Amino acid sequence: MNKITPGIARRKLRSSEWFNDPHNPAMTALYLERYLNYGLTRGELQSGKPIIGIAQTGNDLSPCNRHHLELAQRVREGIRAAGGIAMEFPVHPIQETGKRPTAALDRNLAYLGLVEVLFSYPLDGVVLTTGCDKTTPACLMAAATVNIPAIVLSGGPMLNGWHDGERTGSGTVVWKSRERLAAGEIDYEEFMEIVASSAPSVGHCNTMGTASTMNSLAEALGMSLPGCAAIPAPYRERGQIAYATGVRAVEMVWEDLKPSDILTREAFENAIVVNSAIGGSTNAPIHLNALARHIGVELTIDDWQSVGHTIPLLVNMQPAGFYLGEEYHRAGGVPTVVRELMTHGKIHKDALTVNGRTMGQNCADAPAPDGDVIKSYDGPLVQDAGFLVLRGNLFDSAIMKTSVISLEFRERYLSNPKDPNAFEGRAIVFEGPEDYHHRIDDASLDIDEHCILFVRGTGPIGYPGGAEVVNMQPPAALIKRGIHSLPCIGDGRQSGTSGSPSILNATPEAAANGGLAILRTGDRVRIDLVKGSANILISDEELKQRRADLEAHGGFAYPKHQTPWQELYRATVGQQATGACLELATRYRDIAGTVGVARHNH
Repeated sequence: MNKITPGIARRKLRSSEWFNDPHNPAMTALYLERYLNYGLTRGELQSGKPIIGIAQTGNDLSPCNRHHLELAQRVREGIRAAGGIAMEFPVHPIQETGKRPTAALDRNLAYLGLVEVLFSYPLDGVVLTTGCDKTTPACLMAAATVNIPAIVLSGGPMLNGWHDGERTGSGTVVWKSRERLAAGEIDYEEFMEIVASSAPSVGHCNTMGTASTMNSLAEALGMSLPGCAAIPAPYRERGQIAYATGVRAVEMVWEDLKPSDILTREAFENAIVVNSAIGGSTNAPIHLNALARHIGVELTIDDWQSVGHTIPLLVNMQPAGFYLGEEYHRAGGVPTVVRELMTHGKIHKDALTVNGRTMGQNCADAPAPDGDVIKSYDGPLVQDAGFLVLRGNLFDSAIMKTSVISLEFRERYLSNPKDPNAFEGRAIVFEGPEDYHHRIDDASLDIDEHCILFVRGTGPIGYPGGAEVVNMQPPAALIKRGIHSLPCIGDGRQSGTSGSPSILNATPEAAANGGLAILRTGDRVRIDLVKGSANILISDEELKQRRADLEAHGGFAYPKHQTPWQELYRATVGQQATGACLELATRYRDIAGTVGVARHNH
């Protein structure tokens, strides 16, 4: 007997179009017979049981997701127990720390492949296995486009890293140790040992980098079971929630509960608010804006400031805080954060989630904040912890993460009583990260604490993909003087594990002939956080002349394509403010609902 959720009538499943169509026996037989060759029976495939795909992102090239190879067994058991049939298939690998030139290049490639699988094979629903940064948005974007019942199973963070009795957080310890190496405090071997200590187990980054951010936001959107995001990868609860996710996937098919039912404007606003409260990554706007476009919800870069800026930082987790993933989970994870935000009217409590209950119902009884790992709304780490959106002749938009503005940075650049929250400086322009690494210690540049570091040619088109390189450290000479941060601005991204208050994700990028393309080393630049402005201090006439000169030289130069996919990607990708989507792909929505199933293959 199939397990059917009480009150839900049996309905015809899309998989029956492949495996049980009496009106077309020839095609039914053709589809059916090959799926029997590894042990499935005709009785199973023609029983009317839901067929649930397991979108497998675990593989040897993706160490952050590799344990999904084992977790999938628990998912299968859950699917079976609920009366379904599991079919596991691979998703194009995306490993943030392994893929060159950048993992962002492959988010859209994995998305495309998954769209084709979900639409073109006999699947009634899907479990999306997520973890490392881009795997979460790639899976969600594809599920949104096809719009069959889908549920997220996060892989969970690694256990806490430790070195000499101190926590070492993924990524964050790299940036800190890089400063110590430049200052001569540690050598190469010590650098390697310290950084390696931050990866003690299976799982994704144990800091609030993009991985923990995006899995937390998948839960905040309502696309995973309550508590799923924060469970550390090796914990037994991770296997338990994998089983529960498999069970729930079958139930969702009978209920016909689809991404479009969950991913509403209210759900996205909840995610923006949660992102501010957890100190989430600056990559989140790129990925959520992309997801919103694929599901058909109006969401702009300005919403990240208008909805999220005044939300306080509640989660005391690196890079904005002190703790790591294990403490975040034990303190209550996303449900506790949501509960505290609900008490102050900052959450849409009626937003539906994958378990069929509302966000308010799911989180009402979550543990209260402990006041240490998760702070109270009235006693946060930082007030107004969301993103600021800046505009001017440098770009149409860029964002700044305010929760990681250090005391040192604030005192040096934002505390002039005559000009509060604003600064001016001399621009030092680097043509990509290679140029930065080659010249940052060049004495002839005369870089001091009054300079602003720029990196360009690092956006979706220019790099290609959008590189995580904007969090540039000062020259070694300044670090030795105790100056650990300079203002950094660029058209690339930065790791969510970085504590740099950079201005980044600039749109349009230099390779799209944005304002950064006409910037020159030595220009005076003014940043005003009160006005939300970012401008080169040159005359309109000079600005016009520089743009004319840029056009006359054929626009901003960037490296040649190195692979066929790079050429396809560059020809179709949009800018980061609107999600860096394949622009043509945003026209395709609810494919399963509007098309039904694809044409026969014979």
